[in-house]
Amino acid sequence: MKLKLFLALALLNAVFVFAQEKGNFELGGNIGVNFSNIALSGNVDGETDSKIGLNLAASGEYYFNDRWGLKAKLIYDQKGWADSFVEDPRTFRVVEGDMELNYLTIPVMANWHFGKKRNWYLNFGLYTAFLLSAEVAGIDTKEGFENSDFGLALGIGVKFPISDKAKLFLEYDAQSGFSNIFKDSGSISARNGRSAFNFGVLFSL
Repeated sequence: MKLKLFLALALLNAVFVFAQEKGNFELGGNIGVNFSNIALSGNVDGETDSKIGLNLAASGEYYFNDRWGLKAKLIYDQKGWADSFVEDPRTFRVVEGDMELNYLTIPVMANWHFGKKRNWYLNFGLYTAFLLSAEVAGIDTKEGFENSDFGLALGIGVKFPISDKAKLFLEYDAQSGFSNIFKDSGSISARNGRSAFNFGVLFSL
């Protein structure tokens, strides 16, 4: 986990280093609604019911030219799935509820800008995520999950200029995990899936 965190932060730092070239860097932030579940494979195939959560993100993008940039985000990401159950260790009763998985997610992506005014963009890359907490109905379940996750990140959005230095944006983005998030799950593998609709603001430096 320490190696993954180091590599993710190194990639994130590389994006912000480019900010030294004035006029080619953009900082932003957004809030979004998440729709998350997990894909199961092995003895059990299929997907769980989706859970609704939120995300809060800060972003930075370095522009190589008017079409291409390198974008990184730092996201508080609420993931998980609906209709889970766990045994309460205090009462030994089965408790039902949503599985709430909270991650710190760091995607690093190529960002392609298109359209007549380059207000549309499409990004794609990889993410690393670090598990902050896991619970069902207030019962801590973090011990049953891997501490990190890794996968594909992509998105599409449109920007609306409100001044020379500021823009609002609407965005759809998605994540698809590559790694099994369960510990000691035997022949069952579970991968995170998450899509989101985001609204935010961008500032040119």
